[in-house]
Amino acid sequence: MKRLLTMLALTSIGGAQVALANSELQKLIDDPNQWAIQTGDYANLRYSKLDQINKDNVSKLQVAWTFSTGVLRGHEGSPLVVGDMMYVHTPFPNTVYALDLSKEGQIVWKYEPKQDENVIPVMCCDTVNRGVAYADNKIFLHQADTTVVALDAKTGKVIWSVKNGDPSKGETNTATVMPVKDKVLVGISGGEFGVRGHVTAYSMADGKVVWRGYSMGPDSDTLMDPEKTTNLGKPVGKDSGLTTWEGDQWKIGGGTTWGWYSYDPEQNLVYYGSGNPSTWNPTQRPGDNRWSMTIFARDVDTGMAKWVYQMTPHDEWDYDGVNEMILTNQQIDGQDRKLLTHFDRNGFGYTMDRVTGELLVAEKYDPVVNWATKVDMDPNSEKYGRPEVVAQYSTEQNGEDTNTTGVCPAALGSKDQQPAAYSPKTELFYVPTNHVCMDYEPFRVSYTAGQPYVGATLSMYPPKDSHGGMGNFIAWDNKEGKIKWSLPEPFSVWSGALATAGDVVFYGTLEGYLKAVDAATGKELYRFKTPSGVIGNVMTYAHGGKQYVAVLSGVGGWAGIGLAAGLTNPNDGLGAVGGYSALSNYTALGGTLTVFKLPE
Repeated sequence: MKRLLTMLALTSIGGAQVALANSELQKLIDDPNQWAIQTGDYANLRYSKLDQINKDNVSKLQVAWTFSTGVLRGHEGSPLVVGDMMYVHTPFPNTVYALDLSKEGQIVWKYEPKQDENVIPVMCCDTVNRGVAYADNKIFLHQADTTVVALDAKTGKVIWSVKNGDPSKGETNTATVMPVKDKVLVGISGGEFGVRGHVTAYSMADGKVVWRGYSMGPDSDTLMDPEKTTNLGKPVGKDSGLTTWEGDQWKIGGGTTWGWYSYDPEQNLVYYGSGNPSTWNPTQRPGDNRWSMTIFARDVDTGMAKWVYQMTPHDEWDYDGVNEMILTNQQIDGQDRKLLTHFDRNGFGYTMDRVTGELLVAEKYDPVVNWATKVDMDPNSEKYGRPEVVAQYSTEQNGEDTNTTGVCPAALGSKDQQPAAYSPKTELFYVPTNHVCMDYEPFRVSYTAGQPYVGATLSMYPPKDSHGGMGNFIAWDNKEGKIKWSLPEPFSVWSGALATAGDVVFYGTLEGYLKAVDAATGKELYRFKTPSGVIGNVMTYAHGGKQYVAVLSGVGGWAGIGLAAGLTNPNDGLGAVGGYSALSNYTALGGTLTVFKLPE
């Protein structure tokens, strides 16, 4: 109780500044000319009201200008635009540029953090970073070495910095942060090193810790109330983050929080997901391993969890639950509902009531998903909300040192972190997906701080008897749980999507194409080959009365780790190198921002 009162007291400090910072950022988010937050808005819609570029003229797009980041490896995330300024980030070493849009992208300032290169081999799945954040006239960067930095947005000078983790223990960062009210919400990476996941709220003004909520551990760590925090409508009970672990395994339990965050101002709740439990060998960690693989709804001011839902109890396949939570207001059965839609790595698309945590829909968004037949949707069942696992594809039931073959999806999921978009005009979600299966052989592994704690060998490949490729770009109805249309791609679609009021949806491909398709039908309207594979997120903004579309290219990420890190062993990159070996025939390394516009 003392700890909770202390946290509540901290949240009341600087009330006048809270309102100012909050209203300033919200005003920018509401202005379609800006792109002030990585997710487009707090709801993670990635939808723009700009319509100067539309389905009738998008075929005329041309390159307006380009900018080289000077860094190789995978370029995820997107630039931000606030007024005349564009802020561009890079993978490690996490350089940040401020570009003046009124002067043809002239560099105003450049921030070059000095980081120990020893953090690179501790980073799973490439040295990516998913972007900077803006609020309160500051640019916030979470570096690979877990240093959180607040920079003066006008000068690039460091205002404050704090350390969020310890790379010597495997704690790193690949994610962006989310500014909410007077706080900056920050996660942690390192599930493959036995890191125990957490989300921390830092004071936007000075970097002091306001609260920290862990994914597993006692209630005092997970910030749960045994009676008030619910799971599918029922109280979670005392120390729910301990009782489904054997001994002290929860201390190295994984459940890291390197994905995206969303926020509902009316509910004052932040939503995010936790990752895989450690190790990848399920035999070594009996139990449901709560609260890994879980959707969290936390109070922004206190960090207290209102509700949770674990999608993949006792994960056996590395199906992290960190993908974005998309918040919409839609009608179901004639009733207005506040919804949360989540496309999980496990291949199921979930629709939930974001106020209560009620599960409404859980359906496969890639037909080849085979590790489970369905999710039990009977509220009266003891297995309500749990997937029905197929024994043939259970890596635990098949046992250690046994290669379980033909599991779909692969560990990188039917979708990884690459964010989907939603159009309120069509009420469809536009989802970049991975169409990939795997062989998975778990083996016994011991924990040593700072050393890999994986315990499985993987190989990946396209599904048999399918279109032969490794990706689809789909339109999804979250109320029916059905695919409306699907575009096959030769490789996984690792780029974040963008939907616009011009009835156009944009996405990028691993070969390097920016594509524009009709939001209603999926018909391709435009494509352009950028200098490298696209794993960045497409964004749009307006400046000087003209709408622009921009995307970072620079192949890498988990799917492109072979190219990015020069790996050739098919089993390297946690199994991805072999599956994506043909990618080198289509693209090469290079970090470039490409900006598009309509002709004069």
